[in-house]
Amino acid sequence: MENGGGNLEAQIEALLSVEKQMRQAGDVAATRKSVTDILQLCFEARAWKTLNDQIVLLSKRRGQLKQAVQAMVQQAMQYIDQTPDLETRIELIKTLNSVSAGKIYVEIERARLVKKLAKIKEEQGLVAEAADLMQEIAVETSGAMAKTEKIAFILEQVRLCIDCQDYVRAQILSRKISPRVFEADTLKEKKKPKEGENVVEEPPVDIPSVLELKRIYYELMIRYHSHNNDYLEICRCYKAIYEIPSVKENPTLWIPVLRKICWYLVLSPHDPMQSSLLNSTLEDKNLSEIPHFKLLLKQLITMEVIQWTALWNTFKDEFENEKSMLGGSLGEKAAEDLKLRVIEHNILVVSKYYSQITLNRLADLLCLGIQEAEKHLSDMVVSKALVVKIDRPTGIVCFQKAKDSNDILNSWSMNLEKLLDLVEKSCHQIHKETMVHKSGLKV
Repeated sequence: MENGGGNLEAQIEALLSVEKQMRQAGDVAATRKSVTDILQLCFEARAWKTLNDQIVLLSKRRGQLKQAVQAMVQQAMQYIDQTPDLETRIELIKTLNSVSAGKIYVEIERARLVKKLAKIKEEQGLVAEAADLMQEIAVETSGAMAKTEKIAFILEQVRLCIDCQDYVRAQILSRKISPRVFEADTLKEKKKPKEGENVVEEPPVDIPSVLELKRIYYELMIRYHSHNNDYLEICRCYKAIYEIPSVKENPTLWIPVLRKICWYLVLSPHDPMQSSLLNSTLEDKNLSEIPHFKLLLKQLITMEVIQWTALWNTFKDEFENEKSMLGGSLGEKAAEDLKLRVIEHNILVVSKYYSQITLNRLADLLCLGIQEAEKHLSDMVVSKALVVKIDRPTGIVCFQKAKDSNDILNSWSMNLEKLLDLVEKSCHQIHKETMVHKSGLKV
């Protein structure tokens, strides 16, 4: 491959002496041209080892100009995809990586090099090594990198961490992206940079648009929250994907997403956020396209006891169908959690209609054994969803309204007032009796 080696060396030597003269004279344009010409010669001769050696040599020359190093790294990066084999490609990337390390004026190039190397490592099956490589770079501090390229880089870091099941680091990295960045108006005209400001580079052509990055971000967050079975957060992520215009305009895309929103709403524990999302979803006109799910959500807001067996028989097939839908199955624990949510709903319904009920009757209404009914009641008390007292000897359950600290203080204050009033009346009566008794003695 490396024909005319002597001739190449002579040409490189000639250009090196030119580069030295230009560098010492401080001629930026000529120095840049001479270093890129040296790299071009090596590339045209397919002398890959010489190319690597020259990159290292030129970067270490005394008083080397920043602009020359930058031009050299940018020039050599164009050769990466034209290398004859994988080994040569990795060697060139590693050489450029070591040259650009610690140099702020080539930080964008270094980030792109590390991303390329991480992709190669991942293709070789070394996912953990690829994740470690990507974590070395902190793109959020780079002022010259385009916003979309920064987001894409961080999302790649998050994805690799999730692939390695390093969920703690995935969460830390995901917090570098604010969801508000996706809500910004993408049609706004770019401001012209003022004099003295850093010029933001254009992102490479393979970087997705802001809305596509939004979809990728929320899909990764769904994977993260699925690990913790945080159903409400998963639902909110699907809700954000559902709001993307490209998804909302295409029924083949939004129907599976809306199904997932409904399922995860049903699976989420009862709280104000869940109620708010539930009501807003029921108001969605698109829900009429999947009437089965509209019925499911209506059952949750209707204050009536739900029969678990009837519900499961009705929705079992739909539950199984999710495996073939966009986003995949609902998780291993989903069926158990669905039954648990129905039980919790039924207990809340009973608490609305009864102030007292026997444990036997409650167990009958819930279609559970007495011990299981008591366990679910206790769990809801612990999670502060209900205020309940169980009289075990008589087997009576007493439902009470939850009181906040202000109510407790007010009732204590009123009780104290009544007590003081009684004490005052008693004192008055005693005083009166004493006076009557004294007047009787005088007579």
